Amino acid sequence: MLGKTAPNLRLERLTMPNQRHDPNRREIIKGIGLGIFGLAAGGLSVRPSKVFAQASSGEIRQSAKRQLWTKPTEPARVSLIKGSDRREIVFQALKNIEDEVLASIGKKKRILVKPNFVVTNTELCATHVDAVRAILDFLKPRCKQEIIVGESTASRDGTFEGYKNYGYMPLEKEYGIKLVDLNRESFQWRYAIGKGNRPMPLRIISMFLDPDVYVISAAKIKTHDRVLATLSLKNVLLAAPVNDYQNSDKRQMHSDNAFTRDTLLHYNMFQLAQEIYPDLGVIDGFVAMEGDGPVNGTPVEAKLALASIDPLAMDVLTTKLMGFDPSQIMYLAAMTEAGMGQGDLSKVQVLGTPADQCQYHFKPARQLVGAYGLG
Repeated sequence: MLGKTAPNLRLERLTMPNQRHDPNRREIIKGIGLGIFGLAAGGLSVRPSKVFAQASSGEIRQSAKRQLWTKPTEPARVSLIKGSDRREIVFQALKNIEDEVLASIGKKKRILVKPNFVVTNTELCATHVDAVRAILDFLKPRCKQEIIVGESTASRDGTFEGYKNYGYMPLEKEYGIKLVDLNRESFQWRYAIGKGNRPMPLRIISMFLDPDVYVISAAKIKTHDRVLATLSLKNVLLAAPVNDYQNSDKRQMHSDNAFTRDTLLHYNMFQLAQEIYPDLGVIDGFVAMEGDGPVNGTPVEAKLALASIDPLAMDVLTTKLMGFDPSQIMYLAAMTEAGMGQGDLSKVQVLGTPADQCQYHFKPARQLVGAYGLG
Protein backbone atom coordinates (compact mmCIF):
# COMPACT_ATOMS: atom_id res chain seq x y z
CA MET A 1 0.00 0.00 0.00
CA LEU A 2 2.78 2.44 0.82
CA GLY A 3 4.38 4.85 -1.61
CA LYS A 4 1.31 5.68 -3.71
CA THR A 5 -0.63 8.91 -3.95
CA ALA A 6 -3.41 9.33 -1.42
CA PRO A 7 -6.41 8.43 -3.60
CA ASN A 8 -4.81 5.18 -4.71
CA LEU A 9 -3.59 4.52 -1.17
CA ARG A 10 -7.05 4.80 0.31
CA LEU A 11 -8.48 2.19 -2.01
CA GLU A 12 -8.19 0.52 -5.36
CA ARG A 13 -10.66 1.59 -8.04
CA LEU A 14 -11.94 -0.09 -11.18
CA THR A 15 -12.39 2.00 -14.32
CA MET A 16 -15.31 1.44 -16.66
CA PRO A 17 -16.48 3.19 -19.83
CA ASN A 18 -18.94 6.03 -19.34
CA GLN A 19 -22.48 4.76 -19.20
CA ARG A 20 -25.90 5.77 -17.93
CA HIS A 21 -25.94 5.51 -14.17
CA ASP A 22 -27.59 2.48 -12.64
CA PRO A 23 -29.60 4.02 -9.78
CA ASN A 24 -29.22 0.90 -7.65
CA ARG A 25 -25.54 1.70 -7.23
CA ARG A 26 -26.41 5.04 -5.60
CA GLU A 27 -28.43 3.36 -2.86
CA ILE A 28 -26.42 3.12 0.30
CA ILE A 29 -27.93 2.11 3.60
CA LYS A 30 -31.42 1.64 4.91
CA GLY A 31 -32.51 4.73 6.82
CA ILE A 32 -35.55 6.54 8.06
CA GLY A 33 -37.76 8.29 5.51
CA LEU A 34 -35.55 7.95 2.40
CA GLY A 35 -36.44 5.24 -0.08
CA ILE A 36 -33.08 5.75 -1.78
CA PHE A 37 -31.25 4.17 1.17
CA GLY A 38 -30.26 0.52 0.73
CA LEU A 39 -27.05 -1.44 0.37
CA ALA A 40 -25.31 -1.00 -2.95
CA ALA A 41 -25.21 -4.17 -5.00
CA GLY A 42 -21.95 -5.99 -4.54
CA GLY A 43 -20.66 -3.36 -2.11
CA LEU A 44 -19.72 -0.99 -4.93
CA SER A 45 -20.63 2.63 -5.44
CA VAL A 46 -20.12 4.80 -8.47
CA ARG A 47 -17.48 7.47 -8.14
CA PRO A 48 -19.04 10.10 -10.42
CA SER A 49 -17.28 11.52 -13.40
CA LYS A 50 -16.78 15.26 -13.25
CA VAL A 51 -19.53 17.24 -14.90
CA PHE A 52 -18.76 20.61 -16.45
CA ALA A 53 -21.72 22.95 -17.04
CA GLN A 54 -21.66 26.18 -19.03
CA ALA A 55 -24.49 28.35 -17.76
CA SER A 56 -24.62 30.55 -20.84
CA SER A 57 -25.14 27.75 -23.34
CA GLY A 58 -26.53 25.02 -21.14
CA GLU A 59 -23.89 22.69 -22.54
CA ILE A 60 -22.96 19.77 -20.30
CA ARG A 61 -19.94 17.58 -20.92
CA GLN A 62 -19.00 14.44 -19.05
CA SER A 63 -15.61 12.83 -18.86
CA ALA A 64 -15.29 9.50 -20.61
CA LYS A 65 -14.72 7.28 -17.61
CA ARG A 66 -16.48 6.16 -14.48
CA GLN A 67 -14.73 4.61 -11.55
CA LEU A 68 -15.95 2.14 -8.96
CA TRP A 69 -14.76 1.81 -5.39
CA THR A 70 -13.81 -1.66 -4.20
CA LYS A 71 -13.46 -2.67 -0.60
CA PRO A 72 -9.84 -2.58 0.57
CA THR A 73 -8.51 -5.92 1.74
CA GLU A 74 -5.25 -4.75 3.30
CA PRO A 75 -5.08 -3.41 6.86
CA ALA A 76 -5.14 0.34 7.45
CA ARG A 77 -2.66 1.96 9.81
CA VAL A 78 -3.92 4.47 12.37
CA SER A 79 -1.52 6.27 14.67
CA LEU A 80 -2.93 6.78 18.18
CA ILE A 81 -1.05 8.68 20.88
CA LYS A 82 -2.09 9.49 24.43
CA GLY A 83 -0.09 12.05 26.38
CA SER A 84 0.04 15.22 28.43
CA ASP A 85 0.96 17.80 25.76
CA ARG A 86 -1.40 18.49 22.85
CA ARG A 87 1.19 19.77 20.41
CA GLU A 88 3.57 16.92 21.12
CA ILE A 89 1.03 14.11 20.77
CA VAL A 90 -0.33 15.46 17.48
CA PHE A 91 3.22 15.70 16.14
CA GLN A 92 4.04 12.17 17.32
CA ALA A 93 0.85 10.81 15.76
CA LEU A 94 2.10 12.11 12.40
CA LYS A 95 5.71 11.05 13.01
CA ASN A 96 4.53 7.46 13.51
CA ILE A 97 3.33 7.34 9.90
CA GLU A 98 5.84 9.79 8.42
CA ASP A 99 6.90 7.69 5.44
CA GLU A 100 3.40 7.00 4.18
CA VAL A 101 2.26 10.59 4.74
CA LEU A 102 5.17 12.03 2.77
CA ALA A 103 4.74 9.46 0.01
CA SER A 104 1.07 10.35 -0.28
CA ILE A 105 1.73 14.11 -0.43
CA GLY A 106 4.41 13.93 -3.11
CA LYS A 107 6.23 17.07 -4.19
CA LYS A 108 3.83 18.99 -6.44
CA LYS A 109 0.49 19.33 -4.70
CA ARG A 110 -0.47 22.39 -2.70
CA ILE A 111 -1.35 21.47 0.87
CA LEU A 112 -4.58 22.57 2.53
CA VAL A 113 -4.84 22.17 6.31
CA LYS A 114 -8.53 22.38 7.16
CA PRO A 115 -9.40 22.99 10.85
CA ASN A 116 -12.94 22.93 12.27
CA PHE A 117 -14.68 26.22 13.19
CA VAL A 118 -18.36 25.37 13.15
CA VAL A 119 -18.82 28.68 14.96
CA THR A 120 -16.25 31.38 15.66
CA ASN A 121 -16.76 32.21 19.34
CA THR A 122 -16.70 28.88 21.23
CA GLU A 123 -13.15 27.59 21.63
CA LEU A 124 -14.18 24.12 22.82
CA CYS A 125 -15.90 23.42 19.50
CA ALA A 126 -12.86 24.39 17.39
CA THR A 127 -9.61 22.70 16.41
CA HIS A 128 -7.07 24.10 18.84
CA VAL A 129 -4.37 26.26 17.26
CA ASP A 130 -1.63 24.15 18.88
CA ALA A 131 -2.91 21.07 17.06
CA VAL A 132 -2.47 22.98 13.80
CA ARG A 133 0.95 24.16 14.96
CA ALA A 134 1.92 20.51 15.42
CA ILE A 135 0.79 19.71 11.86
CA LEU A 136 2.84 22.64 10.55
CA ASP A 137 5.82 21.58 12.71
CA PHE A 138 5.66 18.27 10.87
CA LEU A 139 5.09 19.67 7.38
CA LYS A 140 7.40 22.68 7.11
CA PRO A 141 10.78 20.90 7.32
CA ARG A 142 9.59 18.13 5.02
CA CYS A 143 7.44 19.82 2.35
CA LYS A 144 8.57 22.71 0.16
CA GLN A 145 5.26 23.39 -1.59
CA GLU A 146 2.70 26.03 -0.64
CA ILE A 147 0.77 25.36 2.57
CA ILE A 148 -2.62 26.95 3.21
CA VAL A 149 -4.67 26.86 6.39
CA GLY A 150 -8.23 27.21 5.16
CA GLU A 151 -11.64 27.03 6.80
CA SER A 152 -15.21 27.81 5.73
CA THR A 153 -17.14 28.44 8.91
CA ALA A 154 -20.89 28.01 9.13
CA SER A 155 -21.04 31.17 11.26
CA ARG A 156 -22.23 34.48 9.83
CA ASP A 157 -19.32 36.21 11.57
CA GLY A 158 -16.85 34.96 8.97
CA THR A 159 -13.88 32.63 9.06
CA PHE A 160 -11.38 35.35 9.95
CA GLU A 161 -13.34 36.08 13.10
CA GLY A 162 -12.54 32.50 14.08
CA TYR A 163 -8.87 32.92 13.16
CA LYS A 164 -8.73 35.95 15.46
CA ASN A 165 -10.69 34.48 18.36
CA TYR A 166 -8.88 31.14 18.32
CA GLY A 167 -5.33 32.53 18.07
CA TYR A 168 -4.59 31.54 14.46
CA MET A 169 -3.43 34.92 13.15
CA PRO A 170 0.24 34.52 14.26
CA LEU A 171 0.58 31.33 12.18
CA GLU A 172 1.22 33.28 8.99
CA LYS A 173 4.41 34.83 10.38
CA GLU A 174 5.45 31.83 12.45
CA TYR A 175 5.34 29.38 9.55
CA GLY A 176 5.17 31.45 6.36
CA ILE A 177 1.77 30.00 5.49
CA LYS A 178 -1.42 31.70 4.31
CA LEU A 179 -4.73 31.83 6.16
CA VAL A 180 -7.69 31.61 3.78
CA ASP A 181 -11.44 31.99 4.11
CA LEU A 182 -12.57 29.21 1.79
CA ASN A 183 -16.09 30.65 1.70
CA ARG A 184 -14.61 33.51 -0.36
CA GLU A 185 -12.91 31.23 -2.88
CA SER A 186 -14.28 30.01 -6.21
CA PHE A 187 -16.94 27.31 -6.32
CA GLN A 188 -18.51 24.77 -8.64
CA TRP A 189 -22.06 23.45 -8.76
CA ARG A 190 -22.97 19.96 -7.63
CA TYR A 191 -26.21 18.24 -6.64
CA ALA A 192 -27.36 16.96 -3.28
CA ILE A 193 -30.76 15.72 -2.12
CA GLY A 194 -33.08 18.41 -0.77
CA LYS A 195 -36.61 18.83 0.45
CA GLY A 196 -38.99 16.17 -0.77
CA ASN A 197 -35.99 14.07 -1.85
CA ARG A 198 -35.55 16.30 -4.88
CA PRO A 199 -32.19 17.16 -6.48
CA MET A 200 -30.82 20.40 -5.08
CA PRO A 201 -27.91 22.39 -6.56
CA LEU A 202 -25.14 23.31 -4.12
CA ARG A 203 -22.14 25.60 -4.46
CA ILE A 204 -19.08 23.50 -3.64
CA ILE A 205 -15.75 25.17 -2.85
CA SER A 206 -13.43 24.43 -5.78
CA MET A 207 -10.37 23.73 -3.65
CA PHE A 208 -12.01 20.58 -2.27
CA LEU A 209 -12.54 19.33 -5.84
CA ASP A 210 -9.03 20.16 -7.08
CA PRO A 211 -6.92 16.99 -7.57
CA ASP A 212 -3.78 19.09 -7.18
CA VAL A 213 -4.67 20.06 -3.61
CA TYR A 214 -3.69 17.70 -0.79
CA VAL A 215 -6.41 18.01 1.86
CA ILE A 216 -5.53 17.49 5.51
CA SER A 217 -8.56 17.34 7.78
CA ALA A 218 -7.49 18.77 11.15
CA ALA A 219 -10.53 17.72 13.13
CA LYS A 220 -11.57 17.44 16.73
CA ILE A 221 -13.31 14.64 18.65
CA LYS A 222 -16.88 15.83 19.17
CA THR A 223 -20.34 14.44 19.54
CA HIS A 224 -23.01 15.76 17.18
CA ASP A 225 -26.74 16.44 17.51
CA ARG A 226 -27.60 15.02 14.06
CA VAL A 227 -25.09 12.26 13.21
CA LEU A 228 -23.82 11.30 16.71
CA ALA A 229 -20.11 11.88 16.03
CA THR A 230 -18.23 14.43 13.93
CA LEU A 231 -14.61 13.65 13.09
CA SER A 232 -12.21 14.00 10.15
CA LEU A 233 -14.58 13.08 7.30
CA LYS A 234 -17.46 15.28 8.35
CA ASN A 235 -15.03 18.14 8.98
CA VAL A 236 -14.31 18.26 5.24
CA LEU A 237 -17.66 17.17 3.82
CA LEU A 238 -19.69 19.80 5.67
CA ALA A 239 -17.06 22.43 4.91
CA ALA A 240 -17.32 21.94 1.16
CA PRO A 241 -20.65 23.77 0.55
CA VAL A 242 -20.36 27.57 0.47
CA ASN A 243 -21.58 29.90 3.21
CA ASP A 244 -21.43 33.37 1.63
CA TYR A 245 -22.58 34.96 4.91
CA GLN A 246 -25.94 35.76 3.38
CA ASN A 247 -27.02 32.26 2.38
CA SER A 248 -25.49 28.99 3.57
CA ASP A 249 -25.52 25.93 1.32
CA LYS A 250 -24.20 23.98 4.32
CA ARG A 251 -27.63 24.22 5.93
CA GLN A 252 -29.22 22.76 2.81
CA MET A 253 -27.40 19.48 3.48
CA HIS A 254 -29.67 18.86 6.48
CA SER A 255 -33.31 17.85 6.76
CA ASP A 256 -35.93 20.31 8.00
CA ASN A 257 -36.34 18.47 11.29
CA ALA A 258 -33.81 19.80 13.77
CA PHE A 259 -32.05 17.55 16.28
CA THR A 260 -33.12 14.20 14.87
CA ARG A 261 -31.35 11.22 13.39
CA ASP A 262 -30.88 13.24 10.20
CA THR A 263 -30.96 10.61 7.44
CA LEU A 264 -30.71 13.24 4.72
CA LEU A 265 -27.44 14.58 6.12
CA HIS A 266 -25.95 11.07 6.24
CA TYR A 267 -26.90 10.48 2.61
CA ASN A 268 -25.61 13.83 1.37
CA MET A 269 -22.26 13.32 3.09
CA PHE A 270 -21.94 9.95 1.40
CA GLN A 271 -22.88 11.56 -1.91
CA LEU A 272 -20.22 14.28 -1.61
CA ALA A 273 -17.59 11.82 -0.37
CA GLN A 274 -17.59 10.14 -3.77
CA GLU A 275 -15.79 13.22 -5.07
CA ILE A 276 -14.57 15.09 -1.97
CA TYR A 277 -12.37 13.21 0.46
CA PRO A 278 -9.48 14.17 2.79
CA ASP A 279 -6.09 12.76 1.86
CA LEU A 280 -4.89 12.74 5.47
CA GLY A 281 -6.87 12.84 8.68
CA VAL A 282 -5.53 14.28 11.94
CA ILE A 283 -7.71 14.35 15.05
CA ASP A 284 -7.13 16.54 18.09
CA GLY A 285 -8.72 14.78 21.04
CA PHE A 286 -6.69 16.37 23.78
CA VAL A 287 -9.79 18.11 25.10
CA ALA A 288 -12.75 16.58 23.29
CA MET A 289 -16.48 17.37 23.45
CA GLU A 290 -19.35 15.18 24.61
CA GLY A 291 -23.06 15.77 25.01
CA ASP A 292 -24.78 18.43 22.94
CA GLY A 293 -22.11 18.87 20.28
CA PRO A 294 -20.95 20.13 17.91
CA VAL A 295 -21.14 23.49 19.74
CA ASN A 296 -22.88 23.23 23.13
CA GLY A 297 -21.28 20.12 24.59
CA THR A 298 -19.01 19.74 27.59
CA PRO A 299 -15.28 18.98 27.73
CA VAL A 300 -13.68 15.54 28.04
CA GLU A 301 -9.96 15.50 28.80
CA ALA A 302 -9.24 12.48 26.63
CA LYS A 303 -5.64 13.55 25.86
CA LEU A 304 -5.62 11.70 22.52
CA ALA A 305 -4.32 12.45 19.04
CA LEU A 306 -4.78 10.32 15.92
CA ALA A 307 -3.52 10.42 12.34
CA SER A 308 -4.03 8.25 9.28
CA ILE A 309 -4.01 8.40 5.50
CA ASP A 310 -7.20 6.32 5.76
CA PRO A 311 -9.59 8.81 7.38
CA LEU A 312 -12.46 6.33 7.39
CA ALA A 313 -10.45 3.79 9.38
CA MET A 314 -9.44 6.54 11.80
CA ASP A 315 -13.00 7.84 12.24
CA VAL A 316 -14.39 4.34 12.76
CA LEU A 317 -11.72 3.64 15.39
CA THR A 318 -12.30 6.99 17.10
CA THR A 319 -16.06 6.42 17.19
CA LYS A 320 -15.39 3.12 18.94
CA LEU A 321 -13.04 4.83 21.42
CA MET A 322 -15.83 7.32 22.18
CA GLY A 323 -17.97 4.35 23.23
CA PHE A 324 -20.29 4.31 20.22
CA ASP A 325 -21.00 1.58 17.66
CA PRO A 326 -19.66 2.88 14.31
CA SER A 327 -21.93 0.50 12.39
CA GLN A 328 -24.91 2.48 13.71
CA ILE A 329 -23.63 5.77 12.26
CA MET A 330 -25.09 5.74 8.79
CA TYR A 331 -22.53 7.84 6.91
CA LEU A 332 -19.65 5.74 8.29
CA ALA A 333 -21.52 2.51 7.58
CA ALA A 334 -22.27 3.62 4.03
CA MET A 335 -18.67 4.58 3.31
CA THR A 336 -17.50 1.27 4.76
CA GLU A 337 -19.97 -0.70 2.64
CA ALA A 338 -18.93 1.18 -0.48
CA GLY A 339 -15.22 0.58 0.19
CA MET A 340 -14.12 4.20 0.60
CA GLY A 341 -11.64 3.08 3.23
CA GLN A 342 -11.01 0.32 5.73
CA GLY A 343 -14.07 0.30 7.98
CA ASP A 344 -13.46 -3.15 9.45
CA LEU A 345 -11.88 -2.62 12.87
CA SER A 346 -10.35 -6.09 12.76
CA LYS A 347 -8.25 -4.80 9.85
CA VAL A 348 -7.14 -1.56 11.49
CA GLN A 349 -3.57 -1.64 12.80
CA VAL A 350 -3.13 0.77 15.71
CA LEU A 351 0.35 2.28 16.08
CA GLY A 352 1.46 3.91 19.32
CA THR A 353 -0.74 3.74 22.39
CA PRO A 354 -2.86 0.55 22.58
CA ALA A 355 -6.52 1.24 21.88
CA ASP A 356 -7.66 -0.46 25.09
CA GLN A 357 -5.84 2.27 27.04
CA CYS A 358 -7.88 4.95 25.26
CA GLN A 359 -11.45 3.77 25.75
CA TYR A 360 -14.08 6.27 26.87
CA HIS A 361 -17.86 6.46 27.21
CA PHE A 362 -18.91 9.79 25.76
CA LYS A 363 -22.36 11.13 26.51
CA PRO A 364 -24.33 11.53 23.26
CA ALA A 365 -26.41 14.56 22.36
CA ARG A 366 -29.62 14.35 24.37
CA GLN A 367 -31.79 14.42 21.24
CA LEU A 368 -30.15 11.25 19.89
CA VAL A 369 -30.33 9.04 22.97
CA GLY A 370 -33.57 7.42 21.84
CA ALA A 371 -32.79 7.44 18.11
CA TYR A 372 -29.60 5.42 18.64
CA GLY A 373 -30.87 3.30 21.54
CA LEU A 374 -28.34 4.80 23.95
CA GLY A 375 -30.64 5.27 26.93
